[in-house]
Amino acid sequence: MAEFWTTSGLDLLVATQRSRRRASLEDGLRQAIESGRLAYGTRLPSSRSLADDLGWSRGTVTAAYDQLISDGYLHARQGSATVVGFRPDRSNTVAEATPSGTPWRYDLRPGTTPIGSFPVEEWLRHQGSALRDAPPTAFGYGDPAGTIELRTALAAYLGRVRGIRASPETIVITAGITQALSLLAAVLRQTHPGRTIATEDPGFWFHRDALARSGLPIVPLPVDQEGADPQGLDVAAVLVTPAHQYPTGVTMSPARRRSLVAWARGNDALIIEDDYDGELRHDRRPVPALQADAPDRVIFAGTASKALSPAVRVGWLVVPEALVDTVGQTQRHLLHNVDITTQLGLAHVISHHAYDQRVRAIRVAYRRRYQQLSALVSTLTESFPGMRLVGVRAGGQAPLLLPPAGPSEQDIVASAASEGLALEELAASSHTPGSHPPGLLLGYAHPADHRYHATLQALGRVLRREFA
Repeated sequence: MAEFWTTSGLDLLVATQRSRRRASLEDGLRQAIESGRLAYGTRLPSSRSLADDLGWSRGTVTAAYDQLISDGYLHARQGSATVVGFRPDRSNTVAEATPSGTPWRYDLRPGTTPIGSFPVEEWLRHQGSALRDAPPTAFGYGDPAGTIELRTALAAYLGRVRGIRASPETIVITAGITQALSLLAAVLRQTHPGRTIATEDPGFWFHRDALARSGLPIVPLPVDQEGADPQGLDVAAVLVTPAHQYPTGVTMSPARRRSLVAWARGNDALIIEDDYDGELRHDRRPVPALQADAPDRVIFAGTASKALSPAVRVGWLVVPEALVDTVGQTQRHLLHNVDITTQLGLAHVISHHAYDQRVRAIRVAYRRRYQQLSALVSTLTESFPGMRLVGVRAGGQAPLLLPPAGPSEQDIVASAASEGLALEELAASSHTPGSHPPGLLLGYAHPADHRYHATLQALGRVLRREFA
């Protein structure tokens, strides 16, 4: 039995025997189809190209195809390609992947962007221009820190928009903030062996878990109305969200910023600034990044997820000059480079100011959505005192505090699920559930425009029913 891999037309790996050519070809194709290796609808090579590849007569291949068509394994029409026309018994094959979880009718969970909002045509136009203009050397393995085009564009953009002090040499491109945290955890194990890291309490649970899985011990970093307070902690680094604390929504006060930097200098510690939605403040101008206050102590982490889509897996770190080599070498060995075409496309989007335009449009849309959410909550507050939105108006989520004497967060989430409405408990963000006031973290960015009003109506129904 020989395996032949075709080399003209379409490639096809098929087992055959020279002593029984037609029969072995039929058997090989039938077995591949029944096992699911050749899925329903898969296009096969033409009889001419397959015969050329096997070194057989075309008539032998045509006869085998005709028999399989007659048996229902293949399907062909005049002038069209021959395709697999048989679906194997599902009990004999690997189960097809199906979407997991509840098919939500309404979704107010945080952390996503509006459905259908990705600027497909604009992205394709910028990416096409970037690829046409790129030199041949751009399509090699590339610098593990990222393409020079994207790092240069980001250095200019972040300096102009976020007040960052950066050069292309101090920027490292990552596959989003979560991967950036895994990279930094590896760096901290080298530079601060045996020490721990503190994450905000409350804070984003997924990032806390990602750091814990990287092997770094985690301790809580208290958060109050001025932001994170590290006083008294002896840790290698703190992970903070100064511009828009997640999930409380507070902005770190100027006094606390100064105190945080002084603490880092006095404790030989680093500050990891997660600027996940720093450009998206929509009640007033965004505050500058903390990195501008101490570029030697602050590692700035940003992402394109909120302005474009989580599907564009691109983030960035601006690192202190003293850490550039260590971070770069660690990134090289982790092999988590973002693909070159995406980097070039994003660089073109940024350098041609389309990214600015996108951010400004999102701010307008989020302002309108927040106003609609706020109007709903105002009507509820009249009947249920103590129910209120808190935090600055930024990004695509807002914490809703609930009357402490009412039903539990879990009961409200379960009640919402019965209506097909997905909600997130505020308690999910706490190191110790129950240690913070009850509430919900409402992600008003996610619903599509035509679904937003109905989604808010569903939220109103649930809250009125539960607090009545």
